[in-house]
Amino acid sequence: MRLGFSIGTLGPVAATHEAQLQLVREAERLGYDSVWASEGYGVDPVTTLAWLAAGTERIRLGTGVIQVTGRTAIAAAMAAATVDRLSGGRFLLGLGASGPQVAEGWHGHRYERPLAHLRDYVAVVRTALDGRPVRHDGPEITLPLPDSRGKELTLQAAPVQRPLPIHLAAMGPKAAGLAGEIADGWLPIHFPPEHLAETLEHVRAGAARAGRDASRVEVSPMVMAMVDDDADYARDMVRPMLALYLGGMGTRGVNFYNRLAHRLGFGDSASRVQDAYFDGDLGAAVEELPDDLVDALTLCGTPERVRERLAAYRKAGATRLIVGLNAPTVDDRLEQLAWLAELNA
Repeated sequence: MRLGFSIGTLGPVAATHEAQLQLVREAERLGYDSVWASEGYGVDPVTTLAWLAAGTERIRLGTGVIQVTGRTAIAAAMAAATVDRLSGGRFLLGLGASGPQVAEGWHGHRYERPLAHLRDYVAVVRTALDGRPVRHDGPEITLPLPDSRGKELTLQAAPVQRPLPIHLAAMGPKAAGLAGEIADGWLPIHFPPEHLAETLEHVRAGAARAGRDASRVEVSPMVMAMVDDDADYARDMVRPMLALYLGGMGTRGVNFYNRLAHRLGFGDSASRVQDAYFDGDLGAAVEELPDDLVDALTLCGTPERVRERLAAYRKAGATRLIVGLNAPTVDDRLEQLAWLAELNA
């Protein structure tokens, strides 16, 4: 099982691109196979990865993830081809549907039939990246527009990789099945190893429906990580970000991370976290996270426990584990990168 590194977005710790580049170069030196940049409602991940491409040599560069409501499929294909060319063939295109809060509140796109949208989106991206004239007639995307002055066009900047890998963020069974059916990789987030193994069956079923070899679909769970001899300290470092995901990453009706906690048997705690968050009390939301919920949804604790959980992810079918760091300083995060690489060896 390889390790990937999620740099997230520019925040209080990695306040500059120089700090991010320092971390990514160290990850490359330690043998991490990939770095992943996220998209929320701040920093653009494609631009960030273009910056990192210029300062690195071997590490692969993935979007984890591009929100498909934020740009057209053709715009995503052009961005992917560009960074792939700039990096000498190191780009990984991670796509996700996001949720109604971002899709409707930020991008002005109705959050309806997200899986149908994803299916059409991936088909258009693949057509463009393959260098074929783009024509698509699907339930969500039609190109060229009918009864218009538009005509079929062909992408003029071919990527180095043919085909260029496409990964889908997916949490529910149907979305996981779609990843197995049409994608080169699956990106679940916050999945404990046990739930990863269970949901992986839906990925394999989707691949089987499409006549594909399921073993060729990369399985790359994304998980917050913190290693420390003091397990309570490690938990406390990941609690604020976990509270944000369970409480604020979505609406009351649609928060996929909160739903995951419910599916895993932590429904009461997840509901209290969300209630506190929507009441504007982040401190209370953090306090509502019990140790067993933190242990389930993150990779944190003593070196011995983290080594065991890494082995459990490997056994569950992960081919790559993408770790996001919550240590308080850049130096602390450099130490975490080394610690995790050693524990995964």
